[in-house]
Amino acid sequence: MAKSWTALGVPERIVAGLLKRGIAEPFPVQAATIPESLMGLDICGKAPTGSGKTLAFGIALAVKIVKAKPGRPHGLVLVPTRELAAQVAKEVAMLCAGGGITVAAVYGGAGYGPQVKAARAASIVVATPGRLEDLMKRRDLDLGAVALVVIDEADRMADMGFMPAVKRIMRTIPGGRQTLLFSATLDGDVDNLIREFQRDPKKHQVAAAENGGEIEHLFWNVNRDERTRMVAEIANHYERAIVFCRTKHGSDRLAGNLESLGVETCVIHGNRSQAQRERALEQFRRGKATVMVATDVAARGIHIDAVPVVVHFDLPEDPKDYIHRSGRTGRAGEKGVVISFVDKSIRRSTTQLTKNMPFDVVFVDPQFVDTSVPAQSPRPGSIGTVRTLALIGAGPQPE
Repeated sequence: MAKSWTALGVPERIVAGLLKRGIAEPFPVQAATIPESLMGLDICGKAPTGSGKTLAFGIALAVKIVKAKPGRPHGLVLVPTRELAAQVAKEVAMLCAGGGITVAAVYGGAGYGPQVKAARAASIVVATPGRLEDLMKRRDLDLGAVALVVIDEADRMADMGFMPAVKRIMRTIPGGRQTLLFSATLDGDVDNLIREFQRDPKKHQVAAAENGGEIEHLFWNVNRDERTRMVAEIANHYERAIVFCRTKHGSDRLAGNLESLGVETCVIHGNRSQAQRERALEQFRRGKATVMVATDVAARGIHIDAVPVVVHFDLPEDPKDYIHRSGRTGRAGEKGVVISFVDKSIRRSTTQLTKNMPFDVVFVDPQFVDTSVPAQSPRPGSIGTVRTLALIGAGPQPE
């Protein structure tokens, strides 16, 4: 039987807020880490995206952080992307509601003025490393009073080349701080970070299956000139989808072609301004756009509940990108489907990309699936349950 929030040591004020949002029981990563984080221990958590780790460290911040002096925050969260900074700040602010603690997000791609004003008044700052270093150099923020640091998506920081900045920032914070680190992997640069900046951390690992979400990975035989029409069919069936492309130009082109087919679409990639990206997220959340087309910039930065399907329009080159793209569905106990478009020319590279993943790859003709119904005769090497609901016929379409 799962522990209650109260049994984990979460104050009644925060528990009441969680219950109002329909969050009745903690997920494994929360049950494992919250008691120790509230005791002041360092935490090293290996957890997949969508496992509920934001709530885990957000509760620790909401409980432990007290009101700070201007420009000297007591809590700091480091994240790799703008979208993640904004979403983590929003989640932490909800947990802090009614406690007198303010939260600010600082990230690149936006003006300094409003961010500086918000950050100087905040007790908790959620930041991307580059913008935070800028504010420190301008003397807008002093980290000398930080008592609790969270390093979120540490492996992504390493992948994006932010680790030197993360280390410089950490070296300016007093040594008596508490440090909570969460990452999908704990090797290489992340392990070096743990060794240098954590004190005998309590280590926890939450496997994807423990999250309670169920994800069906499907690999469809689709010719390149059929992909756009196939996305339209998927959007019509699942009603909302996140579709990943490899390039910014390809994302814009796909979005335009989908619009011409009558599919309401929004786009997120690196050439979009922060305002445009936030507007796209809001359109997708509110159902004004059926499809969100994105590059890998969005793979870790987006948190949207109840996304039924993720589509790899272009498969990534890095297995980590496949994992983090796919993690936009099947979040927080929901079921999800991941569909990869594969033509004959990339079958070998697809097998190589997924060779160390916990499922087998079976190339099949396009079919929708219902993961709640057991297959009558599963194909050899397939994973999960597959039931054909509808065959999709799609003629060639322009890219």
